Amino acid sequence: MPIQIKRIYEDVAETDGKRILVDRLWPRGVSKERAHLDLWLKEIAPSTELRKEFNHQAEHWLSFQQKYYQELDSNPHVNELREMERHEMLTLLYAAKDPKINHALVLKNYVLRKKIET
Repeated sequence: MPIQIKRIYEDVAETDGKRILVDRLWPRGVSKERAHLDLWLKEIAPSTELRKEFNHQAEHWLSFQQKYYQELDSNPHVNELREMERHEMLTLLYAAKDPKINHALVLKNYVLRKKIET
């Protein structure tokens, strides 16, 4: 099934399928009721060290992607996400402001790449 990514601050849609927050930290200003989460998979987010190193700066984007892929290679929660993706539509939720440079995009691409490899 497809995977989409979406900022947690966007409205819930019927097309979201299973809504999974993939941030390590709870997003500011969002109540648990408003989030409409099915799962908070904070263990799949980048490590605190990597998140701080990246700091959502475009000049660190390539390095961040490479290092996050390495972290995902040894993260057992990737298999959980891959299994869910086989059976239902997933929406990976994130709080970052930039839709083009954020870890949810990297995570989505990683899961899809693993799907092709198997």
